[in-house]
Amino acid sequence: MPQGLLFDTPDRYGLVSRALHWGMAALFAWQFAGMGIKLALGRHPISSFFVGTHYGVGTLLFVLVLLRGAWGLFSARHRPPHRPGPLGWAARLGHLAIYALMIVVPSLALLRHYGSGRAFAPFGIPLWDARETKIPSLVDAGNAAHGELAWFLLAVVAGHVAMVLVHRFALGHDVLPRMAGRLRAPQSAPAPLPVPSATGAAAAPR
Repeated sequence: MPQGLLFDTPDRYGLVSRALHWGMAALFAWQFAGMGIKLALGRHPISSFFVGTHYGVGTLLFVLVLLRGAWGLFSARHRPPHRPGPLGWAARLGHLAIYALMIVVPSLALLRHYGSGRAFAPFGIPLWDARETKIPSLVDAGNAAHGELAWFLLAVVAGHVAMVLVHRFALGHDVLPRMAGRLRAPQSAPAPLPVPSATGAAAAPR
């Protein structure tokens, strides 16, 4: 695979960034769809199915956001730059808010589960065993903020999508292809044409 397809460049995001972005978007859509179904249907086999996957998918998202953050730091100097001026600063703040919430929201859920004393084995992988003692402060923190911040994250993501549409249709800045456009390897510059010399023979390009 050409290196230019894998890594970020100032013109577009590479395959790694795109896979993390769209993969996490699909997983978040799964999580929010499950919670929406639970609110709409209450106790129902469909909502029970989604709830049964919630902790496992949330743990996977927590791991992916850490990987995405590390990749973002690694690629920071090569990524497409933000636009100058207020729009650029708004985009920076929006991305920082999304990253912060993507870390805080699952962290609160994990701390709440740990504080409850219950065992935790997402996808059958044991992370900790059950214990008799509980940590009420962790449970209370998760109960107080996990759900509310999760819906706030959804609102921020909706604002992010809305700004992509504003850039495209109101401002004429088509920024979506940087993350969703067709990936192409960088094209090498064409060789210069030979310059005819005074004798009529083609001189070698300098």
